[in-house]
Amino acid sequence: MDIQGAGSSGASGAALEVKALQLAKSQQEREGKATLQLLDSAADVPKISANGTLGSNVDTFA
Repeated sequence: MDIQGAGSSGASGAALEVKALQLAKSQQEREGKATLQLLDSAADVPKISANGTLGSNVDTFA
């Protein structure tokens, strides 16, 4: 059963669908850019310590 309002038509429904798809696409693009920016900022963090001997000797006592 297809229910339509007094002023709506199939054409306006298609236009709304296109607009919704455009909004979804732009949201995905923004999220993708934010993800890439986050990954780039994480890549700038040094992976090794400035002091190479830090943590090389571990004292363990039972």
